[in-house]
Amino acid sequence: MAVQLAQAAVYSKPDSQDAFALRQVFQSIHAESCPTSYNFHMHTFCSDGQLHPEQLMHQVISIGLKGFAITDHHTVDGYLQAQRWLDQWRRRQLQDESCYPLPQLWTGVEVTSKLLNTEVHILGYAFDPDSLYMQPYLQHQTPIGERAEADLVIGAIHAAGGLAVLAHPVRYRRSPEELTAAAVDLGIDGIETFYAYNNPDPWRPSPEQTQRMQVLSSAYQLLNTCGTDTHGLSLLQRL
Repeated sequence: MAVQLAQAAVYSKPDSQDAFALRQVFQSIHAESCPTSYNFHMHTFCSDGQLHPEQLMHQVISIGLKGFAITDHHTVDGYLQAQRWLDQWRRRQLQDESCYPLPQLWTGVEVTSKLLNTEVHILGYAFDPDSLYMQPYLQHQTPIGERAEADLVIGAIHAAGGLAVLAHPVRYRRSPEELTAAAVDLGIDGIETFYAYNNPDPWRPSPEQTQRMQVLSSAYQLLNTCGTDTHGLSLLQRL
């Protein structure tokens, strides 16, 4: 029995790969969740953003985020740097006997994919970044050919233990209704329901598009996510 418990401890997943906990968070997401409680779409200079992961983490703490994910394009380098920073910060707290709330960081990535012969972006969350299934999508390059097909991207995320989400569904050439239905057929877990399509200041999800996506997420029983999709120097804005 002791051996079994020891083995379970060795093979237990880190919190950043806890898809069950993340699913529960997604089930609680609403229009006011982002950007001050949760933010599941952000970029660092490891892909096409401007923030250094350390700068991003300082903003996460300052804002008081409860949970977040860095979703750089085709890399987890930003996530790895942020996780190291968070681990060091946690150790300092223990040494100082501080009790500041710790934000939860999940693994994340944004993958350029093909769905209904249309270029779309698929967000992956809470996956194992060391999984062989994910390696083709973590090479700092847009996948090409068959690897870019949405069914393979979604399948890889699932095989690595993660959740797959269709990013900003109203930004593509095909309608969100067509794309969501096709993504559901491929096993997509959720859609980015709360998104600011016209980059308002302050950030807020676009009302018309949000309502449209809530209808779809309800009809297909999908998870809802939110994020600022920041590419600039503030987590509270897209640019």
